[in-house]
Amino acid sequence: MQNLRHTLTSESVSEGHPDKVCDYIADSILDAYLAGDSRSRVACEVMCKDDKVVIAGEISSKATVNHEAVARQAIREIGYLYDGDAFHADRVQVFNYVSKQSDNISQGVDEGRGLDKEQGAGDQGMMFGYATAETPEMMPLPILLAHRLTRGLADDRRGGKYPWLRPDAKSQVSVEYENGTPVGVTCVLVSTQHAAETRHPEIYDYVATYLAPRVLGEWFTPKVQVLVNPTGCFAIGGPSADCGVTGRKIIVDTYGGAAHHGGGAFSGKDPSKVDRSGAYFGRYVARQIVKAGIARRAEVQVAYAIGQAQPVSTKVDTYGTGDERAARRFLDTVDFRPAAIIEQLNLLQPIYRSTTNYGHFGKAGLPWEA
Repeated sequence: MQNLRHTLTSESVSEGHPDKVCDYIADSILDAYLAGDSRSRVACEVMCKDDKVVIAGEISSKATVNHEAVARQAIREIGYLYDGDAFHADRVQVFNYVSKQSDNISQGVDEGRGLDKEQGAGDQGMMFGYATAETPEMMPLPILLAHRLTRGLADDRRGGKYPWLRPDAKSQVSVEYENGTPVGVTCVLVSTQHAAETRHPEIYDYVATYLAPRVLGEWFTPKVQVLVNPTGCFAIGGPSADCGVTGRKIIVDTYGGAAHHGGGAFSGKDPSKVDRSGAYFGRYVARQIVKAGIARRAEVQVAYAIGQAQPVSTKVDTYGTGDERAARRFLDTVDFRPAAIIEQLNLLQPIYRSTTNYGHFGKAGLPWEA
């Protein structure tokens, strides 16, 4: 058999990345509404730049939520409390542009109102779920390791041992595969915001001798190329340096490029939006296929028409790693209707802030990871 080698690179971003700040605010607002009314319909978008936070979208709920208070608390939890920064939890200006969900949409989502009397999909589109046996978490190794690096940066910042660390950060990990199996890490890239007075050699030493060996474990070897803050300085970061918008880190949120993506973002959307619930359920189904030993890799696709309960199509691909027919037979037993997904995974809970950062998949405790 031919010895096939390739390298896959995946990235992660920290909770202080401008786009993730927006995702976290949006999911915090979503959770606040679900806590007060589990049937809330929320499609919340956020933009952050300098000292301004813009909240926009469509929300219909019996609950009342103070968007400004929720946004400030989310920013505070992330850690933007540094004197001199334009983006500060206590000093940002919050602008609110939220209306109710269009009745033309809600009639298709509400059971008994639309052409399809069941609860229909909140939008059209296709979603993908993926699982692989290459790691215990059933996640691709590159994105798993990239998330460990950014989460490790956040842990070290909060722990206080490295007080010069700041919230904004990115990581990237390149993994070499042989015949579909990861055999080694070739390159690690970490870019972390830091205090202005901190010099590059100190930051490099922290990453290369402490952070990377600690969080990557056996995957970190002397052969790994380590790149740290390649521009030389990253003192200005977060929304003070770059505009953030919800939904721009969809590959970071999923499988790091190892699988297809339907294009829909997750954060700020209640589970009637199949962009979110359909992708979560696709992951759940793909995990079952791998856990059952039907295949070592499985990618599930589901597609919907707005207002319709039954999907217009479903598909499974095992990439030649198992029994394709058995996987298809299993898929045919699964109920992909939005109401069934919401009930099976118990999605009408305020759990979405816990999904925002370091990947929506591969984290214990989430219903689709059970």
